[in-house]
Amino acid sequence: MLISVVSPCYDEEDVVARFHEEVQKVADELLPLGHDMEFVYVDDGSRDRTLAVLKQLADHDPRVRYVSLSRNFGKEAALLAGLRHASGDSVIVMDADLQHPPQLIKRMVELREQGYDQVIAKRTRTGDRLTRTLTARLYYRLVNRLVDIELVDGVGDFRLLSRRVVDAVLGLTEYNRFSKGLFAWVGFPSTTFEYRNAVREAGRSSWNLRGLLNYGLDGLLSFNNRPLRAALWLGVCLLLCAGLYTAWIVGAALVNGVQTPGYVTIITAVTALAGVQMVMLGVIGEYTGRIYYEVKRRPHFLVKASNVERTKDLIP
Repeated sequence: MLISVVSPCYDEEDVVARFHEEVQKVADELLPLGHDMEFVYVDDGSRDRTLAVLKQLADHDPRVRYVSLSRNFGKEAALLAGLRHASGDSVIVMDADLQHPPQLIKRMVELREQGYDQVIAKRTRTGDRLTRTLTARLYYRLVNRLVDIELVDGVGDFRLLSRRVVDAVLGLTEYNRFSKGLFAWVGFPSTTFEYRNAVREAGRSSWNLRGLLNYGLDGLLSFNNRPLRAALWLGVCLLLCAGLYTAWIVGAALVNGVQTPGYVTIITAVTALAGVQMVMLGVIGEYTGRIYYEVKRRPHFLVKASNVERTKDLIP
């Protein structure tokens, strides 16, 4: 069985060579068991020497396949590029910063041989800050009440996929991609095991608070239209409240005579309703924007350099 390791890279010149050494060791251990490996690295428009390091790795190891994108398209596009260029019977998706331990590849292969199409590594939150753990739990509890699939806390892109799962994911051509949700949506027999996340060996993560919030919003909006339905019901509730308030004012005027409502009450009501309307417009705008990008049918990424054709003939 040929196993493809797909690793998106962004400014990873300090760690990608070390990562390759570790996955090479695993490949050497699996070779006597009848499993060959190829390594598909996707340079997502890095600003450092990541591409140069990948070229050096390819010169010394014919199993290395690199794809360099014309600019930084984001991790989702880089992951899609890696899946499209992977030719293995099974594909393992993992980060190149060594936070996904390469030693777990052997366990994934063992579980794959038991018939599972997806072998998913679930990270424990041991050692995480309490605020981060509580925030993550709250997010997943909220999201799983809204979306049409189940997203598991601690489960990311680190997993083994069978060829039919890869083909199914590649058949989903949507522009706004949320891979964690797509993997859950396609289904197929899956199993999960836990591991403790390793410390990043070098460099700095490109994720910041804004990126994490946008990623979380993508997960919320990519697999349901319930925010739109919630906006509808909120409007109905506000209309009902307005009708009850009007009835109360009319009744009070008939009983006690005409009274001028308080200034504070009017300002509060106008401000609250304006805020609700802006939130509703924002939700509608998010969905409209996604339709806008889907209709344009632009490619998910553009390739600047690759050695895929050169290495394809070298892989048995």
